[in-house]
Amino acid sequence: MVKFENVEIKYGDFVAMNNLNLEIQEGEFFTFLGPSGCGKTTSLRTLVGFITPSKGKVIVDGKDITNLPVEKRNIGMVFQSYALFPTMTVYDNIAFGMKVQKLQKAEIDKKVHDIAKKIKITDEQLKKNVSELSGGQQQRVALARAIVLEPKILCLDEPLSNLDAKLRIDMRMELKRLQKELGITTLYVTHDQEEALTLSDRIAVFNNGCIEQVGTPYDIYNASNSEFVCDFIGDINRLGKDILTSVNDQLGTDLDIAKTGFVRIERCVDEKKPDYARITGVIREREFNGVLTKYTLSCMGQSLKYLEKNDGYKYYSEGDHVDLYISPKDIMQF
Repeated sequence: MVKFENVEIKYGDFVAMNNLNLEIQEGEFFTFLGPSGCGKTTSLRTLVGFITPSKGKVIVDGKDITNLPVEKRNIGMVFQSYALFPTMTVYDNIAFGMKVQKLQKAEIDKKVHDIAKKIKITDEQLKKNVSELSGGQQQRVALARAIVLEPKILCLDEPLSNLDAKLRIDMRMELKRLQKELGITTLYVTHDQEEALTLSDRIAVFNNGCIEQVGTPYDIYNASNSEFVCDFIGDINRLGKDILTSVNDQLGTDLDIAKTGFVRIERCVDEKKPDYARITGVIREREFNGVLTKYTLSCMGQSLKYLEKNDGYKYYSEGDHVDLYISPKDIMQF
């Protein structure tokens, strides 16, 4: 469906994206994930047509669109700032693109009301100016304006970053529902790991103008290809030489003590299990968030974190000694 072939993007002497090769399948929810300045938004804007690559091709449905004007690409775009017209009504914002295309008034009206219903925009809200709406409502309008033109591809650049935490979670589910219902190929840019893991069919992890790994959320999280991906996705414990030596001594394993070990914090448990190494530590910090408590322990001169489900019975205090158990199968090294 979408293919980047050896794409290079330069600003003067600075290479923002180096040799990008990537394929996105039709109907897929595909996420570009990475820290600020890694090239993910640049790559998205290249697909939309705002940026022309210095090398390589952008191909959609087998057609080279590298030099095709933006308006002829049939790609919808939702910006981080929404880019709505604040003095126009919600109805006129959604209808704007169709008016530019000179569709009949009756057809525009039908399409506006159909998409408003799907995205849960009320008739009362359609009459309001965009400036009267909350951030979440404006987000829906921006989505409606892009989707109503029935693009082949929908591009979303950090569309939830301006919303508060609870609304962001609600809108995530709404986005996923809409994408499934419409079956539209969706490219999503974010630096939020949880957002990427929740929404995506597949994820490309970007770092310094290159892709570190492409895979399903499960693979990216559980089978990270590099130290960067491992450290960037989710919460991680770094295991130093002393802890790795202790694991080897207890279990007869051959972990490389010259390399750092990485283990997900939820893989550290406080119950003894077969073939798990015991690491004793002292509770230094705790973060209670309702469902879970995150503890930070001092173990062999370094910090280890682990999660405890709040069952109302087990609750450690600072200064308590705790035995953690780690399986060598859960330790990643690169």
